[in-house]
Amino acid sequence: MIVRKSIFQNIVLFLFFIIAILSQIGCANIIPPSGGAKDTIPPKLINAVPKDSSLNFKSNKIVLTFDEYVEVKDISNNLVVSPLPKNNPIVDYKLKTVTIKLKDSLEANTTYALDFGNSIVDVNEYNPAKNFMYVFSTGNTLDNNTFSGKIIMAETGTIDSSLIAVLYKNIADTAVLKEKPKYIAKLNGDGSFHFHHLPEGSFALFAMPNDYSKKYDDSTKIFAFADSSIHVSNKTKPVTLYAYQEAKKQEKAKSSSNNSKAKKNDDKPKYIKYTTSLEAGKQDILSNQLAIKFTIPLTFFDSTKILLTDTNYQNLTNYTIEKDSTNTQFFIKTTWKENTPYKLLMFKNALKDSIGNTLAKNDTLQFWTKQSADYGSIKIRFNNLDTTKHPVLLIYKQTELIESIKIVQRDFSRNLFKPGEYELKILFDKNNNGVWDAGNYSKKLQPEIVYILDKKLSIRASWDNETEITIQ
Repeated sequence: MIVRKSIFQNIVLFLFFIIAILSQIGCANIIPPSGGAKDTIPPKLINAVPKDSSLNFKSNKIVLTFDEYVEVKDISNNLVVSPLPKNNPIVDYKLKTVTIKLKDSLEANTTYALDFGNSIVDVNEYNPAKNFMYVFSTGNTLDNNTFSGKIIMAETGTIDSSLIAVLYKNIADTAVLKEKPKYIAKLNGDGSFHFHHLPEGSFALFAMPNDYSKKYDDSTKIFAFADSSIHVSNKTKPVTLYAYQEAKKQEKAKSSSNNSKAKKNDDKPKYIKYTTSLEAGKQDILSNQLAIKFTIPLTFFDSTKILLTDTNYQNLTNYTIEKDSTNTQFFIKTTWKENTPYKLLMFKNALKDSIGNTLAKNDTLQFWTKQSADYGSIKIRFNNLDTTKHPVLLIYKQTELIESIKIVQRDFSRNLFKPGEYELKILFDKNNNGVWDAGNYSKKLQPEIVYILDKKLSIRASWDNETEITIQ
């Protein structure tokens, strides 16, 4: 009997254990499976108070409701209000709503556009409501005229998308110097701009940096202007502006923090370090100079203790030595012989930098010059070339201008040219001085224009490299 009772008790305890487990499972939260399709749908406006495109608008508050929870990102850099207000509106968001509070009194019979760009996004995947715009009019009609164009940097043919296009209702020449514009439009990545909901009328068109002043008050700023006023209507054609800097910004002197650090290391030997312009230990025979460069400016330089010799240490006579104005490099200038060894001797006491470093010892730099086989030849045939516009071929290696060549005939050739990939541009040199010239707004002088050619120059060593370019 005792055994049977024990078995029965164990069975009851087991059943209670099973029931307890099942009850825990039943009470657990149901977790949906992870994964699934990514949300790519942007927020959609489902209601606006007052309604979008309202007429006779009198409110100072706008409430936009979307179909999902939203955030407003970087509103100060995205929101463009047209016409340009004295004070930007206050923008706030909560859950599915975006609220705009207007701080300025509104002009009568005027169409306003609030362009949010891509600032309104959903909270999950940050999908933007692309180019979202809210429009209203304080009058009986909405202005729907548009105007577009493009802004190109005149000196390089490239795009600077940090610029803005601006329209002035006041078309006097001095307005851009004294006033803020009436309308602004930001640039797309391709340099294009688009104005929307403009009234019909004449405007002065400019381009300038997107800074706080919104006026042309500094000749070192990038700037562009249209030659004449733009009449905006439903038939206005696109306009291209060419931007320039009338004066270049002066570079500030770099901090000499490295020098002060070096002064503290008095226990370490003080030796001048330098680099050269040699390429893999060889001198380019197309360049007439060899550069010796220093990280710390020199305070003492004795060119008589720097000698260019042959391999037998025989001093050469057909060269000069010049130090640049920054005291950070000097140049050995001569006509280099092809495939020839040279030695550059620098005596220990020839140099001293601003913290007292000198050469560790008398130094000898040995190198060879390149040979003709290290170069390729080029031949370029230009189609549709108008030599009366004084074309100048600009050859770039990445962003560095390698050479400017005046083109006076259809065919251009060069027996020796350094191998590599080059970008080609054409400058139409109005005053035929061989260099690009900026514009001048006070004289109503447009800048000279540089065009990027659609064909690159690829030079291979020991090859005859020929190409044909059509000028558009």
